Amino acid sequence: MIRRRARARAGEDAAPPGAAGTAASPAASPGAPPAPPGPAAPAGTPGSGIDARDGDGSLPHFGEGPADVLLQRLEYTVRRRLDGLLQGDHLGLVPGSGSEAGDSRTYHPGDDVRRMDWPVTARTQVPHVRETIADRELETWAVVDLSASLDFGTGLCDKRDLAIAGLAAVSHLTVRGGNRLGAVVTTGERVDRYPAKPGRLAADRLLRGVVATPRATTGRRGDLAAALETLRRPPRRRGLVAVVSDFLGDTDWERPLRGLGARHELLAIEVVDPRELELPDVGLLTVVDPESGQTLEVPTGDPRFRARFAEGAAEQRREIAAALRRCGAGHLQLRTDRDWLMDVVRFVADRRRAGSGGASR
Repeated sequence: MIRRRARARAGEDAAPPGAAGTAASPAASPGAPPAPPGPAAPAGTPGSGIDARDGDGSLPHFGEGPADVLLQRLEYTVRRRLDGLLQGDHLGLVPGSGSEAGDSRTYHPGDDVRRMDWPVTARTQVPHVRETIADRELETWAVVDLSASLDFGTGLCDKRDLAIAGLAAVSHLTVRGGNRLGAVVTTGERVDRYPAKPGRLAADRLLRGVVATPRATTGRRGDLAAALETLRRPPRRRGLVAVVSDFLGDTDWERPLRGLGARHELLAIEVVDPRELELPDVGLLTVVDPESGQTLEVPTGDPRFRARFAEGAAEQRREIAAALRRCGAGHLQLRTDRDWLMDVVRFVADRRRAGSGGASR
């Protein structure tokens, strides 16, 4: 989907590391993500003897090997590096407070204002918040966006692979002790629903189903808002809703997400590629937007153009973060060029500190 023009400057035949064979966003609009070709084939392609016990933290490229073996490798990695955080009694949701009302206590800076206990506050003239009791049977729903903009990656993996990894982490952090996990998967062309079921085996079947989801057709836009709406009606018991997406394109997802936040605890996992934040200097490129099909020439050799793109991309990410805060969602950003599991570890640790009285993230 990318063609370098012959008039690209001499000495630009090789793109910077991680940028070769990638596409920039059409019209330098960060609202339209780059359109990638298929990822480079990694070690461990079919026939190379992938070891499911290989837990070095790298992500498997789903679709380039046996799905069962690649998922076993991913699950082993997640289990090995996250289990240390799960020692002892977990604090309800992942890993915030529970949904059952408990005792009131004095308000501390950083407490969630949605937990204000107004009757006690009025009676004592001192701000109080209502604590919650950790859930023992948690129902978690994951909304997974696998639209065409996720079929892209210039770092260590594709965004689609990272989205599946984020779902695997949510599964590992919630499915225990009778907790149930369900999912709604959207590509823009189809919406697949997996009923919430308890147990590790059911979660593994769900992950295999998500991995097998067909890739979206180029030129078809995703519809995250519609997927979120499917969870609002009929109302479900209080629990956790984890949304895995790049949150690019229209922001019509904010209203249904805010509606879910009024009843459930929200976790937003934002999947990002570095080329959506800044462009490399690789000359004049012809790129294709995977969700609109639009083709455009992008002058990446122009430093002013790259600076405008980076500024617009940064502003877009700030708007996404602000919208997620308005919805009351915990915000975890995973990048294709970073150790994603370490980002998960830091997020969980911060949430646990907040749940025990520290400042909310």
